[in-house]
Amino acid sequence: MTFQRARSAEQREERRRTILDTALGMLDEMPVAEVTLNELSRRVGLAKSNVLRYFESREAVLLELLDRALGSWLAEVAVELAGGVDPSLPVRDRGDRFSAVVAQSLAKHAVLCDLIGAQAGVLERNVSVDVAVRFKRSALAGLDEMADLIRRYVPETGDEAKSVCFLAMVLTGGLWTQCRPSASMLAAYEQDPALAAFRVELAPALEHGLATLIAGAVARSS
Repeated sequence: MTFQRARSAEQREERRRTILDTALGMLDEMPVAEVTLNELSRRVGLAKSNVLRYFESREAVLLELLDRALGSWLAEVAVELAGGVDPSLPVRDRGDRFSAVVAQSLAKHAVLCDLIGAQAGVLERNVSVDVAVRFKRSALAGLDEMADLIRRYVPETGDEAKSVCFLAMVLTGGLWTQCRPSASMLAAYEQDPALAAFRVELAPALEHGLATLIAGAVARSS
């Protein structure tokens, strides 16, 4: 695939979308760590220097994909929560149901979880202040949106709702990496069954962690 130089605003926006769509397709094939600017450029049909006209770095591309994926997921999980949490249940049951729905929903989105797992340690390390500010402002709006969901179903969390959301995202990223051990770690678990405590699955671990966060928030707010 080859492109002529984009001259109009519409052509430049189309080029940006092509780069993002191509990077997203790569994430369906490989983890974040294996996505390179060289391969992205090759698949788009542009020289690397031309890709950098639209995005300042590989990380800037992936941060925008993360931003878009979070927005899409928030809209999806809002619908799932509406059908999965009975507002008439006692507070603990509502917190547990909320946690189960969110955990199961996130676990279905491997690309989103991989991006969250790479966010702080990788994706935020090679971007300008302008890109960082733009991403963080959007992320803050996403936190507010998720906090509103918690308050809708577990209003007893009160002012702690936003902290629960932030910690839930941190937990998601950490658990995602923990749930993908190396070949050596897998062999170690097989060799010594006592080490099985370190082998976790994302959905149940995240559900338990989020339920614990919500229960603690309710206790603090009361």
